[in-house]
Amino acid sequence: MKVGKVSENVLKRTILKGIKNTREEVIIGAALGEDCAVLELKEDEVYVTTTDPITGTITDIGRLAVHVAVNDLAAEGAEPIGLLCTALLPENFKESRLKIIMEQYKETCASLGIQPLGGHTELTTAVNRPVLNVTGIGKAKKNRLTPTNNAKPGMDIIVTKWVGLEGTSILAKEKEEELLTRYPRAIVEEAKKFDIFLSVLPEARIAVANGAVAMHDITEGGVFGALWELAQSAGVGIEVDLKKIPIRQETVEVCEFFDLNPYCLISSGSMLIVAGNGYDCVKALEEKGIPAVVIGKTTDNNDKVVLNEGEKRFLEAPKSDELYKVL
Repeated sequence: MKVGKVSENVLKRTILKGIKNTREEVIIGAALGEDCAVLELKEDEVYVTTTDPITGTITDIGRLAVHVAVNDLAAEGAEPIGLLCTALLPENFKESRLKIIMEQYKETCASLGIQPLGGHTELTTAVNRPVLNVTGIGKAKKNRLTPTNNAKPGMDIIVTKWVGLEGTSILAKEKEEELLTRYPRAIVEEAKKFDIFLSVLPEARIAVANGAVAMHDITEGGVFGALWELAQSAGVGIEVDLKKIPIRQETVEVCEFFDLNPYCLISSGSMLIVAGNGYDCVKALEEKGIPAVVIGKTTDNNDKVVLNEGEKRFLEAPKSDELYKVL
């Protein structure tokens, strides 16, 4: 394909093919010649929007782009409706590769019950590998939002599933041959499959119905970065027990191989939840098969403390994600 906006034929057969209006909120969706999507909500509902690029990897970029945007909406207590996607592709990018990306994108949207609303696809000399930027649009009841600044002192902090899921999966796929020089194939294959856990939509819905007041999906900067951002946004302190933070052994092994801190590794698929009674929320999550654990509490000062067998350390502002040390 040549530099510039993709042709009408490519648009029809590779991007728009298979996209239909599946949400009642959508009046105008993705279509040839339409530059906008039109949605209609009820009187007591509000729009919730987010935008995120995928730049750290090209492996499964179509799936990751969907999950990152949808997880942001879920963490705000919103129900995702649809996505707008801008795809910037390098010069001479093959249509066959674009088709794979778009199949991932559309299949992941369908699996989550959300609708591709449109976007833009262009080949440009400004990039040397694919960049997908996705804007997510959701809806929420005005009194059911869960922004991070809702957290108050004395509340429980919960982590769902395991930290480091996304980073582990990406590294296992991108650096498979290197990892196989030390670890059995079974460990590497299991780590690659962590991408099945990337959606936090199920736990967000359960948490909102069971006392969650604030939520934050754990992305770049890992759980330590997410804890810092939560505390800064809410103006509270935190005190958490490192040993209670859930982590899979495969993540530990992959991070040891590359000398990475797993607690600062991109962790889509894991959610921070703040609730007045976190143990009730954990019980509700576990009844639906979602692992969750209370790792600590919010406090009435500005200290961001991690305890580790009697030792105390203070969190620092998040820096570049550990993933970028390898990719």
